[in-house]
Amino acid sequence: MIKIKYTSSLSVVVVTLLAGLLGACDKATYEPYKEPPPSIKVEQGEVQAFCPETIDPTWREAQTIAGVEIQESRLCLPDNPSDIAAFVRGTNNLTMTQLMGTQLSTDALVKGRDLDGDGDPDEIHIRLEVVELNGGSPDSSDPMTTFEIAPGVKPGFWAFAPKTRGMATENFESNVANSMLRLPSPTIRVEQGDKVTITLENSHYFPHTIHLHGVDHPYVKENGEGNDGVPQTSGPMIMPGQRFSYELQPRHAGTMAYHCHVQTGAHLLMGLIGLFVIEENRPNNPVQTFNIGAGHVRHPSVAVRESYDREYDLLYIDTDTELHNIIRSSNDVRKIAKSMNREYKLSESTPDYFLLNGRSFPYTLRESIIVTAPDENVKLRILNAGTSMLALHTHGHKPTITHYDGVELAEAAQVTRDVIMVGSAQRVDLKLSTHNDGLHSYGEGIWLYHDHTELGITSNNMMPGGNIATIVYESYLSPEGMPKTQGVSLMPYFSPEYYQRKVPVWSASDPDGQLGEPQGE
Repeated sequence: MIKIKYTSSLSVVVVTLLAGLLGACDKATYEPYKEPPPSIKVEQGEVQAFCPETIDPTWREAQTIAGVEIQESRLCLPDNPSDIAAFVRGTNNLTMTQLMGTQLSTDALVKGRDLDGDGDPDEIHIRLEVVELNGGSPDSSDPMTTFEIAPGVKPGFWAFAPKTRGMATENFESNVANSMLRLPSPTIRVEQGDKVTITLENSHYFPHTIHLHGVDHPYVKENGEGNDGVPQTSGPMIMPGQRFSYELQPRHAGTMAYHCHVQTGAHLLMGLIGLFVIEENRPNNPVQTFNIGAGHVRHPSVAVRESYDREYDLLYIDTDTELHNIIRSSNDVRKIAKSMNREYKLSESTPDYFLLNGRSFPYTLRESIIVTAPDENVKLRILNAGTSMLALHTHGHKPTITHYDGVELAEAAQVTRDVIMVGSAQRVDLKLSTHNDGLHSYGEGIWLYHDHTELGITSNNMMPGGNIATIVYESYLSPEGMPKTQGVSLMPYFSPEYYQRKVPVWSASDPDGQLGEPQGE
């Protein structure tokens, strides 16, 4: 028998409770152990090939077209080398046979006289259009001119594009947009001192403008027309079916931007924003005026080649599908305008997809990997086109910040770090060194780079997704551009069912179903 001494009313309560619990234990009956239900087998669904077989493998090779030297691209989806030749030479300086290797119109990019006599053209006339991706159609319930940002994911977008000819889709049997019509809006490159004209031929159903963000340009043109692209202060909007030309001769080199300034809370986030790069003036320096696609610059400028082995453009943007899918809600542009401009509440927006160069993981592994080799310097130009702060983290490397908003930092102010904060509309230039010294690089491998704001690496709240991409050394890359991972498979992420939440997240690594779906759930 246990004797308990107590000295307060609280102790009486405690003893009473203990006694009751001990009595309950004596009377309790226990059910026999029940085996938990087995895990059910969950089908992955149709898994897409990592790299489509339709890609011409010769596009990856280093080559010369029309006198333009084009670097090798080890990406799964490289840019068309014929396009790059046209972007360097100008569509007016190619033979018809050479131009037929592209889908550009003959006047998409006109390069004229060498005004300063240094061996490269200084008169540049760029023609842009506005294209719609994944929009609605009265003829089909499926989105038209489709562009997937991830397996099975097709929100609506707008983008600037060079003036093209022919079909908007790959062929008569497909709704997939041709390679010129995609996100992000292309990077535009000109040389310091070039006399540049940019004509927007508004082929869209809404009004638009072009604002040259950070780019040296006059407020008005010589004829007195506004030149800043802001409807409230700098002239009227470019209405559907109209065209307007902006004029500039930039004196300051650097990484800038351009975007539509009509209802920017919608138009910019719909995709009407791109990088605008002014290269330093050098002799014999015809630059790659457009960079279409996922960032690899295959004809870097003379100034870049003086200090770097490779160059990549990286544009980040976040997507609220409530906004983006408005363009599929009606075929009446008045109703779309009302929904987008008066009913949609930007202050209540919830981004659900996070894109790098127009795609989310795993498609970023096809296009936006940074390919490198030991003891190289790689130039990265970054634009945060989204609404949230980007906390860009590089695994295995600490890059050095060399420029902010197109302005070179003094050497003492150039910071080396592995998390780089980039605000909305801000541009940052990075020097990524692959010298294996334990600081700049830890050595060869497959190293992630991604937003360390965790929401940024999700797709519709599924992880992994978002803007995850990789720095891949050539020794870890297959001939088809697929990273040689260490004992893990990336293929489950290429299934639409994964991002539709139909597949347990560890199914590929869990053949016994220990972490799968219990029967009856």
